[in-house]
Amino acid sequence: MKIVIAPDSFKDSLSAQSVAHAIAAGLIDVWPDAQLVECPMADGGEGTIEAVLAACDGEWMSNQVRGPLAHPVQAQWGWLAETRTAIIEMAMASGLQLLSLDQRDATITSTFGTGELIKAALDAGAERVILAIGGSATNDAGTGMLSALGARFLDRDDQPLPAGGLSLAQLARIDLTGLDPRLNSVQFEVAADVNNPLCGLQGASHIFGPQKGASPEQVLALDAALGHFAEHSAQALGRDDSEYPGSGAAGGMGFAAKAYLNASFRPGVEVVADLTGLADALEGADLVITGEGRFDAQTLRGKTPFGVARMAQRNNVPVIVLAGTLGEGYADLYAHGISAAFAVTSGPMTLEFACANAAALLHDRARDLARVWALAAR
Repeated sequence: MKIVIAPDSFKDSLSAQSVAHAIAAGLIDVWPDAQLVECPMADGGEGTIEAVLAACDGEWMSNQVRGPLAHPVQAQWGWLAETRTAIIEMAMASGLQLLSLDQRDATITSTFGTGELIKAALDAGAERVILAIGGSATNDAGTGMLSALGARFLDRDDQPLPAGGLSLAQLARIDLTGLDPRLNSVQFEVAADVNNPLCGLQGASHIFGPQKGASPEQVLALDAALGHFAEHSAQALGRDDSEYPGSGAAGGMGFAAKAYLNASFRPGVEVVADLTGLADALEGADLVITGEGRFDAQTLRGKTPFGVARMAQRNNVPVIVLAGTLGEGYADLYAHGISAAFAVTSGPMTLEFACANAAALLHDRARDLARVWALAAR
């Protein structure tokens, strides 16, 4: 029997690799001779680099960069030397995780640090950059990132604009003469699962601005400022990408990546699946076990179990989910390739206890699952 184990991480508890190990240990108790293929996964958000490096024998890199409020942060990124591929999680340099609640201010936060990570990847000889853009604290349409790479955004007095999205309302000229020429020879891929445009009621500012600290008045001002930037970008580049699906991702980072870096967009789980070789692993598989911390209707929005199930369906392989908790609407996933889903908790317990004992809980539920499966196969 061949079983593919392809889970996401359990947030605040276990990495995807540790989740896969725990599940495998439980299965071995019942199926000691089974072929178990561990394929740690992620959906382009937190844990993406860790999952890819675990599967691809890559290495962690680290650089000190500017955080979203220009304070220094030590940001890590992934490097696959064999394929000259850099994996950058925007959240490492420009993420909400770097700010306290009272520090969130979508009008002034900047993606400059993400640009510094891209520059570090160029210095390492990257030919391909995968940019995971979940969890950002920013709403500057990627102008901070572009500034770190040599672009200049100037006001009427030909002075550089202050950091942040709100200052883009004062934009008078875009100067790309200093933009790093190495960008032209690099393939950029954006791992993103949202299809919002840059501006409007479904755009970056209206949909994501409030969680980044923007008041209703600031949302309107930011939306207008990003629209102003899009108009100048269209003049500078000869095309308008502001309506491109995903341009509103990460406070408009999607727009900058598409318009200025010519990036392609793919669901995060598909990008990770390609890097980890999930499609090859599914060949000849009898069962797939995936999972995440909370499995609910939100999983349909491109999270790992949904992506894994879609790929498994192409091979007619059943998929079972082991999750920390089952939330509202989880059964909706049964129409999308999930055969069954189970919570790993064995009874009433605190979240702290469940997180601390997640490996043991996963081991036990995987063992129980294998016993039921073996019984049904008789």
